[in-house]
Amino acid sequence: MSITVEERVDQVTLDITDGVATVTIDRQHVLNAVDGATHARLNEIWSQLESDSSVRAVVVTGAGPRAFCVGADMSADAVDKTGLEYWAGLDPNGFGGLSLRTTLDVPVIARVNGYALGGGMEIVLGADIVVATSDAKFGLTEPRVGRLALDGGIHQLVRRVPYTQAMGMLLTGRKADAAEMQSMGLVNEVVPADQLDTAVRRWVDQILACAPTSVRAVKQMVTQTAHLSAQEARGLRLPALMAALDSEDSAEGVRAFQEKRPPVWPGR
Repeated sequence: MSITVEERVDQVTLDITDGVATVTIDRQHVLNAVDGATHARLNEIWSQLESDSSVRAVVVTGAGPRAFCVGADMSADAVDKTGLEYWAGLDPNGFGGLSLRTTLDVPVIARVNGYALGGGMEIVLGADIVVATSDAKFGLTEPRVGRLALDGGIHQLVRRVPYTQAMGMLLTGRKADAAEMQSMGLVNEVVPADQLDTAVRRWVDQILACAPTSVRAVKQMVTQTAHLSAQEARGLRLPALMAALDSEDSAEGVRAFQEKRPPVWPGR
């Protein structure tokens, strides 16, 4: 049975259908730039999704054909803060409440439909899988307006792509297209605009084919152990890992394999 829940607050849309949440920044008049109210609402959404065990995948995107998100709304009051004032008030979860978030144990797919600049690029860096249109543009352009990518952009990019590639973007503030970002390893798939939703759905379906408890364990094991060696990480008894090892999903997976049928995941 298809179950849909939709909310629209502060120009952010949350739609939950059959366990897949779609979060859409809908501020097309400013290329989906994020102001204070939008940032607060995004944080609320991520917290809501963290506590909803029925959600198995999240897609984050921007409304319209032009932009995913171009970062902070430069027309908003927040731009009046000095660099030090902005730095002092940084959200521990990063830009849009996502770029540095480590508590969301659900896969996040960035559906990049246009410009992903500044904070928008940081949201991409907070995702697990990135699917982009061939005309999408990426960049941490803050130095070109005398600012810095403080919400994870600098530290995340240099960890996600080769050093010289990251520094080539960070030190110039230049934009790169989706094909170049894919060659760096940041983008999983590049498609024409009219195939974007099909491609995203294909990734979602592959996630849904896996046991929910296993997927949550993988996400938690990665996000919670980045500071450890592989050997140290393996020995960490994280809650999602222990739940997965003792889950009904683990029994169903083996049973379905032996019976040569698709598994029906209990999700617990």
